[in-house]
Parts: sequence; C-alpha cells; structure tokens
Amino acid sequence: MTLNLDDFQKQDIRFDIDKLQQSYKEIIKTTKFEDAGVSNFGAISLTQIPGDPESIKGNNARGVYWTKPDQSGKEVSRDIDINEDAYSEFVKDYKNTYFKEVYDKLSSKYKLGRVRILLKQPRSTLSWHRDPEPRLHIPIITNPGCIMVIDNVAHHMPADGSVWITNNTKYHNAFNGGEENRIHLVACVLDYKFN
Repeated sequence: MTLNLDDFQKQDIRFDIDKLQQSYKEIIKTTKFEDAGVSNFGAISLTQIPGDPESIKGNNARGVYWTKPDQSGKEVSRDIDINEDAYSEFVKDYKNTYFKEVYDKLSSKYKLGRVRILLKQPRSTLSWHRDPEPRLHIPIITNPGCIMVIDNVAHHMPADGSVWITNNTKYHNAFNGGEENRIHLVACVLDYKFN
C-alpha cells in the first residue's frame, strides 16, 4: 500500500538551511517565545499588523482552531479569530536577518498571513485540531521523531531548506518524539488550494 501524501506538498523553492539556523540562533539571543498559554509550544512572530506590536503577543501568537477535546467527538472552537490579511509588516527587529530574504521571496509567490517561528518542545504533541487555512513549513531544526499527522497519514519533514505546504484545514497534529526542540518557520497561506 502506498501512502497518500497529497496533504504534504513539497514546493519548488528552497532556502539555505545553514543561514536559516544561524538566523534562528541570532534571534533567540534577544527574543523569547510567546507561549500563548499552551505548554510545550512557542511562537516568535516575524510579521505583525502594521504599527501594532500588540498584534503578535498572547493569543495572537496562536489564533483560532477547532478541536474535538473529549469522547463526545463534538467539535469546539478555541482561541480568537485572526485577520490574517492584516499581518503585512515584517517585524523591524528581524529585518537584518536571513528571514527577511526568505519572507520577501515567499510573499512574492504566495499570499501570506502571519509568519512565525514555531517551537515544539521535546517529547510533546499538539492537540488534534484543524486550522482555517493551509500552512507553509520550513523545518529549521528537527529530528527523526518529529512527525506531522494529517488525517491518518504521518510524515517527517527534514530540515534541509525545503518548503512544504500542509493541509491544516483537515484534522492534524504534530509531535516531537526527540530530545531537542523542533523549530519550523510556519506561515499561513491564504491563496493555496488543495484538491
């Protein structure tokens, strides 16, 4: 049986993994991850609503999602709605990093919402949930125990400079079964359609 990886679409664009990792190391010297009240998770926003530094704090680091939290199987909404279209300003503190070059190239090819660096701590998982839109992933630091599951298909995205778009509108989660942090650049993609 062949696995159907249609919900994990590798793009025809690639970035320098060494520069991505170096820029990440530079940023975390001066910036802390927003945890938005979720354990084992963190976000550093690279884009914000123009002139609004509050737009990248607290629950804005996470945003609305839907989950089925208990045995009833009933779907509930969590967190707050985010106007992804409004996140059009690159945060000035990071303009001199490689992430600005990455952002410029990605935003010339895709209509992006929030662009964040997301942390998944070791031996942890996200909830089973779905998001309003697909997500673009560039793994920066990962290990073989970092797996994303969409519906019932599990896939590891290596940290090699590749760009993936994942169908986060379906139920999914991500887990880090390794012993180091999983770091991905993740962007909301507002104009990408899965079949």
